[in-house]
Amino acid sequence: MAQLTYREAVARGIAQEMARDENVVLLGEDVAKAGGVFKATVGLFEQFGPKRVLDTPISEQAILGAAMGAAMTGLKPIAEIMFADFLGVCYDYIANEFPKTRYMTNGQVSCPLVVRCGNGGGARFGAQHSQSVENWCMQFPGLKVVSPSSPVDVIGLLAAAVRDPDPVVFLEHKSLYAVRGEVPDGEILDTLGTAKILRPGGDASILALGMMVPRSLQAAEALQERHGISCEVIDVRSLVPLDTQCILGSVARTGRVFTVEENPRQLGWGSELVSIIADEAFYDLDGPAVRITTPNIPLPAADALEDLAIPSVDRIVEMIRRSLTA
Repeated sequence: MAQLTYREAVARGIAQEMARDENVVLLGEDVAKAGGVFKATVGLFEQFGPKRVLDTPISEQAILGAAMGAAMTGLKPIAEIMFADFLGVCYDYIANEFPKTRYMTNGQVSCPLVVRCGNGGGARFGAQHSQSVENWCMQFPGLKVVSPSSPVDVIGLLAAAVRDPDPVVFLEHKSLYAVRGEVPDGEILDTLGTAKILRPGGDASILALGMMVPRSLQAAEALQERHGISCEVIDVRSLVPLDTQCILGSVARTGRVFTVEENPRQLGWGSELVSIIADEAFYDLDGPAVRITTPNIPLPAADALEDLAIPSVDRIVEMIRRSLTA
């Protein structure tokens, strides 16, 4: 058992899959000798060489275009888009090309690739470099969307994404890169489409993703200690495919549900989950589903304003307490 940071887990996960399969290649801006702008690919160039770890020009369209061509001809590329916000620069591939390849070729051509991105706020990068874009990606049939919150999940879900026959957007939270966690020795392989119950509880279900997972766990502890409210915390992990069985089972046990979302409120991922819960578990609910979100605003760069916009532990605690005791 080792203690790894989230960023070290990214490098270990990529190395695990590159060592296992010679068709896995890594490409992106500064991913080779520099080890990535977030230092999440350190050591891979030295281990696997320039034919498998490739620096690219500063062109998101070129990165994803090359990755798509490589995937269609037998390789398994891992393409890094440095900031998830920059998916907007190459959105045609995300929206129109990757997800539709298998369908439009009647299964003759697949597109087994992973797009890694630094996602989310909290690091004072401003409105164009701090967005949580998981809701941008989850709307396209054929595209899978994953966002791990711990080092061990980074490795296991990355391995599952690389081995999947379809394109996966893998969202790494920038503010979690320095977080440490225990990681077992040996190969780690997880399953896409599975959520994790990180904390059992009986009064309410909290559904969270990315950086909101540790904040939700802290909020659940505070709610128990201060108010005697027992919350079950679920790390959604995978938005597409979605573990509806885990989520609906939790709602049936607790009768109340709260989503904690970093992406803006308008059309956030929680709106889809709440819609599913309303359709399939309405009579299990003892009160309305509540979404705790970032407002529908460009994210500020100023530290106090960014902290005010993104759901904090205190805001999560207060909204859940107020909803359950009203």
